Amino acid sequence: MAKQKKHPSGTIALNKKALHDYFIEQKFEAGLALAGWEVKSLRAGKAQLVDSYVLLKDGEAWLLGAHITPLTTASTHVIADPTRTRKLLLHKRELGKLFGAVQQKGYACVALALYWKKHLIKCEIALAKGKKEFDKRHTEKERDSAREIQRAMRTKGKED
Repeated sequence: MAKQKKHPSGTIALNKKALHDYFIEQKFEAGLALAGWEVKSLRAGKAQLVDSYVLLKDGEAWLLGAHITPLTTASTHVIADPTRTRKLLLHKRELGKLFGAVQQKGYACVALALYWKKHLIKCEIALAKGKKEFDKRHTEKERDSAREIQRAMRTKGKED
């Protein structure tokens, strides 16, 4: 009998746009209620979190807008909806923190990443505050200057 391959370790999908558009205040780790075909697609790395967000309704958290592309081989007998609403599994106290903070002005709840934790798929969600346009430009300038400093340090090290 052939040995089964282990799950790929690490990140499945990142939401880089969220880091550009929001100041991240607090992060939470949530489980996901998924169908079988979704897990197979996530093993293959077929997920996007670009326009996804977390909806807090009726004491529960839901992941909206996350796109999990169905595999043609895995979902032949199931009608797969790639952007269906998926339930996030959080503790009551975490949900309470999120509900209280989202009701304040300017706060939102966004999905940052999908990743493996042992054999489970987790979603990293964050309590975030929206950035203004000048904040986005400032962050970009800081990133560019840090990159230039790193580049200068590398070339300086090679000259010695």
